[in-house]
Amino acid sequence: MDIRCRKTGCKFNDCYTCKAKEILIKKNLECEKYEDSNRPVEDKTKRIFTENPPKYALQRSASTIVIDCNAHCLFNCNGKCVANGITLNDIKEQPLCVTFLRK
Repeated sequence: MDIRCRKTGCKFNDCYTCKAKEILIKKNLECEKYEDSNRPVEDKTKRIFTENPPKYALQRSASTIVIDCNAHCLFNCNGKCVANGITLNDIKEQPLCVTFLRK
């Protein structure tokens, strides 16, 4: 399962892959499990189009993570996310699920 998170300041973020044991997406699409790591956040945008793009951790098996969802989303099936993967963006203080599709 591809679980990408652009909130690099989160303690569960490992090279843009979420390593939390479970994820809960709230009704307002925010990730409830986000925890600030207090480590400095490097600006990776300056390297996106270079010969050395940022490194990404490997995808996780769907059996190793539970994704609970309270959003009114097409991928929400009885409170569980059934998407092939999710992406959390770094738009606000809390990461937002941008895989969301309105029912």
